[in-house]
Parts: sequence; C-alpha cells; structure tokens
Amino acid sequence: MPAGKNKLKKNRSGKRPSGKTKRRHASSPGNQWDDHLTRRARAENYPARSVYKLEEIQKKFKILRSGDRVLDLGCAPGSWLLYASKQVGMTGRVFGIDLKDVEIQLPANVRVIRDNILKMEDTVFLGDLAGLDVVLSDMAPATTGRKDVDALRSAALCEMALDTAETCLSANGHFVCKIFQGNEFNLFQKTVQARFKTCKIFKPESCRKQSKEIYIIAKYKKQGG
Repeated sequence: MPAGKNKLKKNRSGKRPSGKTKRRHASSPGNQWDDHLTRRARAENYPARSVYKLEEIQKKFKILRSGDRVLDLGCAPGSWLLYASKQVGMTGRVFGIDLKDVEIQLPANVRVIRDNILKMEDTVFLGDLAGLDVVLSDMAPATTGRKDVDALRSAALCEMALDTAETCLSANGHFVCKIFQGNEFNLFQKTVQARFKTCKIFKPESCRKQSKEIYIIAKYKKQGG
C-alpha cells in the first residue's frame, strides 16, 4: 500500500509541472504586454494598439506639430488618424487613405477616402495633399510566413510611400515609414537618407518582440527631394 501511495504521488507530481508550464506559457510576458496594450487602447477609445507606436515616435522625434497637414497611408482601422488629429489640433488637417473602410467616428479635422494612392481619381482629394507637412505610413503586406517574401512586399509598399512623400511633402517635411527588416532594408534606408536631412531607425517598445518591423524616421525633406 505505501508503494501504491508513493506511485500515486509520483504520477500526480509528474502531471502538475506540465500544467504549470502551460499556464506560464499562456501568461508569458509577451502575451501580457499585448493584452495590456489592447486593453489600454480600448479604454482610450482607439481601435488598435498600434497607436502607441506612433505615440512613442512622437515623444522621441516630435514629428507632429500644431497646425500641421498630415497624410496617413494605410490608415485603417484609424488609430493613427485619431492620434495625429489630437497632435495637430483643429487648425491642422489629417488625411487618410486605405483600401479598407475606416469605420470609427472621426474628428472634424480628419478626412478619409477608400482608394488606392497609385490609382486615385479623386482630384479634389489629390489637390488637398499638396504641400503636406508629414506623411505617415504604417502599411504592411499580408504576410505569407516566409520572411524573405514578406520583407520584399514590405519594401515595395515603402517605395510607394516614399514616392508619395516626394510628391506631396513640402520642403522640410517629415516622413515616417514602417518596413520589415530584410535584404532590401539597407538600400531603402540609403534612398531615404539621400532625400532627407536626417534619417533615424527606431523600433518602438510597443512593437511585438518577435516582429521584424522597424520604423524609418526621416525629417526635413531636402529642396528638390
């Protein structure tokens, strides 16, 4: 009988560590961090946790100023629009464009259209984009699970965003762009450096730790750039 009891205890003790391990995994620091940001975004009436990436960028680099005119590329679901709107105030304007609808209620100083920036036919909206102070791009491709393919697609979106910034930004305007780290990263960074007076690389703390995304913060567009 004592041997049976010992065997039973051994079996139970063998199961318990497994259960505890699973619980630790489910509440790992990464998951807790995601949950914290998601809850915070919901409490502060933002549709996505990505707003805190822009908040970190703003605190460190002071990209947005009162009265600025800003374009947000890939603006859905709208967190960056809301944050930018607060930073520029009612004397500023925020424009957004995305292939998806933005379903949240937006402030009066924000205007959004559903369209493709490369094929846009809304001439009035295009006219509003002349002489912008800031172009933001948090665009990301639909991921495939293959890092090389995803990085290549991300770089293509970044090239499109940079082309838009070159066309729409006024001299000394600023450009913020998310890019996946890959073989194309260094070349894109050099291209941006040639067109702006300063170019910094920044990974916000609010990015997921395993994410390959990083942000290029380019300030003061050069004349003719």
